[in-house]
Amino acid sequence: MILGTLSVRLRLRGNRSLKEKRRIVKSLVTRIHNRFNVTIAEVCDNDLHQSAVLGVACVANDPAHVHSVLDRVLGTMASMFPEAECTPETREIIHL
Repeated sequence: MILGTLSVRLRLRGNRSLKEKRRIVKSLVTRIHNRFNVTIAEVCDNDLHQSAVLGVACVANDPAHVHSVLDRVLGTMASMFPEAECTPETREIIHL
């Protein structure tokens, strides 16, 4: 079993409130989860209205598949919200 994790920092420039941030993050989390069947959640910077850190996890039998899914998740995040700066922070592949 292969477990892949990815953390991504989103910079939401021009965002004025936590309510607006949570709307954006919730929409992104739901769309990514539904499209790629990965686990995704906001894991850091919960109380900052212009920043969010999202954690993504994927489990599969093949490390190449895990890398591919995480790459596509990252690309999709960047294309869904072009106004948000999307920066990968960490990526880890664990062989269990």
